[in-house]
Amino acid sequence: MLTWVEPGRRLPPASRAMREPNGLLAAGRDLSPRRLLEAYRGGIFPWYTVGQPVLWWSPDPRMVLFLDEFKLSRSLSKTLRRVRRERDWRIDLDRDFEATMSLCAESRPGQDGTWITPEIVAAYVGLHRMGHAHSVEVREGDALVGGLYGVSIGRMFFGESMFARRTDASKCALAALVALLREHDFSVIDCQQATSHLASLGAREIPRDVFLDRVAVLVAQPPPDWTAMEIDFPDT
Repeated sequence: MLTWVEPGRRLPPASRAMREPNGLLAAGRDLSPRRLLEAYRGGIFPWYTVGQPVLWWSPDPRMVLFLDEFKLSRSLSKTLRRVRRERDWRIDLDRDFEATMSLCAESRPGQDGTWITPEIVAAYVGLHRMGHAHSVEVREGDALVGGLYGVSIGRMFFGESMFARRTDASKCALAALVALLREHDFSVIDCQQATSHLASLGAREIPRDVFLDRVAVLVAQPPPDWTAMEIDFPDT
C-alpha cells in the first residue's frame, strides 16, 4: 500500500519503494524546500502531474552519470569548438533560474503536458533562493536557446531537466556542467530514470542501494561556493 505522508512526518526510506510501478514510494501534499531537501538527501525525488498529489519516487536501478564517463560525441565536440571559437553562444550559471525551468516545462513532440507544474516551479525557485538549485543557461544573443537545472547538496548534483531550441544546446550545457563539477570535486550526477538520450552521453544504471550509499557520503561533504563559480564551454 502506498504510504501517505502528512506534513511534519518523515518520508519512508527509499528501500521501501514499490517494484511496480518501479520506485513509487509515497504520496502527500508537502512540497516545501525542507521536504525537498529531505527527499534528495534520501535518494528520493518528486514526479507527478496536475491533479495528483505529490508522488515521491526512488527507482531501482538508478540512472547516473559518473563525470569521468561523460561521452563527447564527434558532433558535440565540433559544436563546442565552434562556440569557443566564434562565441556565437554564451553560457551562464544561475542568471535566470526561473526562465530556465519554464522552458524545460514546455511540451515536446510526443508529450502531452508536463510534470514541471507551476507548483514545481515555485518549489524549486525556493530551493534556488536557498542556494540548493542551479541552472546552466545557453544564450544566443539575449535569447535562451538551451539549458538545464538541478539540485546540489554537499558534493552531489541531482539533475532534473534540460531543454534545447538549437541543436546540441542542452548537450553543451551539460558538458559545461560536467567540467565545472569536476573542478569542484563532484563525481556523479543523478539522472533519475533511464533514457536512450542519457545513455548516449555516458549515463548508466546502478543498483539503488549502491546509489544510496554514495549519496549519503556526498551530501554530507561541505558544499562549494556556487556564487564564486565561473562556467564556460569546455575545451575539447
